[in-house]
Amino acid sequence: MNQGVPFDIRRVFWTYFTPNEVTRGRHAHHTTEMVIIAVHGRIRLTAELLSGEKFEFILEKPTEGVYLPPLCWHVMASSHDAVQMVLASTEYSPVDYIRSYRGYRQLAKRK
Repeated sequence: MNQGVPFDIRRVFWTYFTPNEVTRGRHAHHTTEMVIIAVHGRIRLTAELLSGEKFEFILEKPTEGVYLPPLCWHVMASSHDAVQMVLASTEYSPVDYIRSYRGYRQLAKRK
């Protein structure tokens, strides 16, 4: 049962013990949808859509998550004690990642 998750979950992964000065993410996905949840601690998530619209979320409740659609650039900064759980709509595939912000913005020009 995927209550509150708008896709079939194909992968679940966690990150934890990320040093305070380290940011994670800094990429988008061509097809993967995700829900990001702070199971413990605090995560500041910034997201940008191809339209250029930007959002910031503070995740600090394990009962709340943020849905990220495909083609959504995202960056996370976590408290050192944060445990992040990610529910993903696809299996891991390196070709699904858009790792260059410049390349990501160029996609917006083509759409």
